[in-house]
Amino acid sequence: MAEPRPRSGAGGSSAVRSLIERIDAAVAGTRPPDTVPSHFPSVDRLLGGGFRRQDLVVLAGDVGSGKSSLALGIALRSAAGGAPVLFLSGEMDEARLRERALAIQGKAAVDDLRQGRLDEAARAAVGAAAVAQRDLPLRLAPLLDAGFGEVEAALGGSPEASLVIVDSLQLLTPPRYAPRQDERVAIAARWLKSLAVRENVVVLAVAHLADLRRDRPDPRPALDDLGGRGSVKQQADVVLGLFREEMYRPGQGVEGAAELLLLKNRNGPTGFADLFFHHRWLRFEDLLDPD
Repeated sequence: MAEPRPRSGAGGSSAVRSLIERIDAAVAGTRPPDTVPSHFPSVDRLLGGGFRRQDLVVLAGDVGSGKSSLALGIALRSAAGGAPVLFLSGEMDEARLRERALAIQGKAAVDDLRQGRLDEAARAAVGAAAVAQRDLPLRLAPLLDAGFGEVEAALGGSPEASLVIVDSLQLLTPPRYAPRQDERVAIAARWLKSLAVRENVVVLAVAHLADLRRDRPDPRPALDDLGGRGSVKQQADVVLGLFREEMYRPGQGVEGAAELLLLKNRNGPTGFADLFFHHRWLRFEDLLDPD
């Protein structure tokens, strides 16, 4: 039998005491225990150390911007840092996801991997990536039906997960019928937020910018581009917008240069991080990376 909930006054007092104890126990310069770093240094600096458990993080971008590759890169870096990660894809099976993960970490083109066109150095790099990934706390799985129950079942099979990545928000199928896409997205956003709180995990949802107008003077992502009747920007604790100028102004932007805009941060200020996208390898790098 479930224990009775404390009265609001007692519960509130207990919560305040716990919070004060946590604050008193914190050591300056250390990472709070509810933080899950992305291990992209610029991003974590913007977010006060990383993502926070119970938060819904939306990673949004235009078609072809590389948002799925960035999400997989975050999964690899977070897992390498020791955080158990569950990555769920509505577009690829596990074999395809593993292939892309090897391309990212081994700095190899997917086509070269598939066709065995690797020189000795590239083969060694991919082999080292395969060995490193074998021991990572990272589970890659497809969303065959893209239903809420499937997400819960996958999370139940990964009870230690601290970061759950869903690719993508628009592909999730709500349990009740909704005739319009924006209604389905709104239902999915609310459910993912409740999942983050209920399971005490970070949920990162990849999202398409449904209402983006590519011909406007500044095509950088904005909160209103998310669609979903405004529910996505309301439910999300953090919204990251991926922008690559070369997609909209060919020849003007630096090839590979990418901005990751922190469009919403319920826990702090907004800002941006400079990244670089190696399209051939599907790999994002941070300008603050040590190498």
